[in-house]
Amino acid sequence: MADLPASVSIREVGPRDGLQNEDPIPTDAKVRLLDALSGTGVRRIEAVSFVHPLAIPQMADADEVWQRAAKADGVRYSALVPNTRGAQRALAAGFTEIEVVVSASDTHNRRNVNRSTDESLDDIAELIDLLHGASARVEVIVATSFGCPYEGDVDPARVAGIVDRVVRDGADRVAFGDTTGMGTPRRVRELVTAVRDRNAHVPVLLHFHNTRGTALANLLTALELGVTEFDASVGGLGGCPYAPGASGNLATEEAVHMLHDMGIDTGIDLAALIGAAELAEELLGKKLPSGVLRAGPRTRLTPMPS
Repeated sequence: MADLPASVSIREVGPRDGLQNEDPIPTDAKVRLLDALSGTGVRRIEAVSFVHPLAIPQMADADEVWQRAAKADGVRYSALVPNTRGAQRALAAGFTEIEVVVSASDTHNRRNVNRSTDESLDDIAELIDLLHGASARVEVIVATSFGCPYEGDVDPARVAGIVDRVVRDGADRVAFGDTTGMGTPRRVRELVTAVRDRNAHVPVLLHFHNTRGTALANLLTALELGVTEFDASVGGLGGCPYAPGASGNLATEEAVHMLHDMGIDTGIDLAALIGAAELAEELLGKKLPSGVLRAGPRTRLTPMPS
């Protein structure tokens, strides 16, 4: 096995990406979950998205959730925005880390935001200028990077070309979404290689779904390639409203359990994280996909020595 990193940074996306695919829950419940996750030791949290309530009603109370949340010292909170209005709301709320999204697949992009990929890239260039003017950092998320529910396979060269464009336009970071769980270790290797061949200096984050049960295998492959930043969602919450058949994200506690057992530090208290996942089940009133939640006392709670 290739040399693995000593530590990994996980961004918890349950409060936004996870909850947007569930039936709306009360604001109090969202705040409780966000605060519980803030106490787990996770250092990055995607807290809310500032979208039109008719498009994503689950995020209609984003301003109130963020206002009421107990922001923890040492945690970097980010928000997703779809357009100029969303960016202005995020800046007014005090966010300095902003995410914007574009789909590598033109069809998915049209289903998601009713415009072509190229049109979205033009919009993103303007958003980057706006956000940089307010001293915010911008991460561009490339959805359907590993495949599209409408178009099938997505050529890694197309994704790399999108990265070329957004880096040229000033993006601070890029992330790659496995929107429908089509990712496999081969696809991960091909995509990361294609992007790094052209933009080796750009920080890369990977976002895996577990639709086909490959999320942990993809995580391991990415580790072997030296990737150290990943998204994950408490309890495996999530999916995509515009990707038929997309099931939950990689469960944060499953990723942390595996990483700790391999001697890779995350800074996260797994026991506290499992507690947050149990809270999510209580608030949503249903069982979540994570296997760690039902693993019992055999679950390892501390990292193995490296």
